[in-house]
Amino acid sequence: MTAAETYIALALLVLAIIAFAAVYTGKSKRPKHPPSKLAMVAILLVISAVVFGENRYIRYSLLGAGVLLSILDIFRNRTRES
Repeated sequence: MTAAETYIALALLVLAIIAFAAVYTGKSKRPKHPPSKLAMVAILLVISAVVFGENRYIRYSLLGAGVLLSILDIFRNRTRES
């Protein structure tokens, strides 16, 4: 098994563990809130960075903007709940 195959296998294992944990803990009785518009834009930017990012500068710009918007959304929701 080459190093690349080892990394792929390890990534799949970690992804399976995260998916199992999400399904297992997702059955709580907490009220579910739909994602905000800001979070949806952030997810869209990250996905577009992965799909359309052939140019390095465009890819990292889209990815950075998506991460920045998701962090802003987290802080915005935290201050609303307090």
